[in-house]
Amino acid sequence: MIILFNKPFNVVCQFSPHDSPNPDNRHATLKDFIPIPDVYAAGRLDTDSEGLLILTDDGALQHRLSHPKHKEIKTYWVQVEGAPSDEDLQPLKVGVDLGDFVTQSAEVSVINEPAGLWLRNPPIRERKAIPTTWLQIKISEGKNRQVRRMTAKVGFPTLRLIRYAIGRYTIDGIANGEYKVLTA
Repeated sequence: MIILFNKPFNVVCQFSPHDSPNPDNRHATLKDFIPIPDVYAAGRLDTDSEGLLILTDDGALQHRLSHPKHKEIKTYWVQVEGAPSDEDLQPLKVGVDLGDFVTQSAEVSVINEPAGLWLRNPPIRERKAIPTTWLQIKISEGKNRQVRRMTAKVGFPTLRLIRYAIGRYTIDGIANGEYKVLTA
């Protein structure tokens, strides 16, 4: 079984309760959205990121989707602060040194705001004097906070990050906070 989940902002990618020193500041978990037992996330998505999370009860598939050696292409829609030019984005296309590793080349393009995009709760912070731009970034890596670190490194901090696709799986037709079950 494969579950495609369109994860909302502020949801932790685990089924067990999220520990927080302040009980009023606990995040929702996968259990709050997916009542299906014995499925596990194939990879992770940061709490402050949205979009596609794949869950499965198939250990081999989970490994294939999440292990870096299989190089599944991940497509992200990224709203950044500022208006980057093609020249500004060039370092992302060849790889940037993030200190602890150099990223592989990414496919990067400026896009219009994705059609049918849901409102984020809470909304991103916007500054009147600084525009925002949507990018589509495709990478085969998936290291911790990699896309956010990449855009910050080239001077355009990420304001909103949505994973649109992993390989052939997408969030098309799946409302935010909803999931779709695929059978093998």
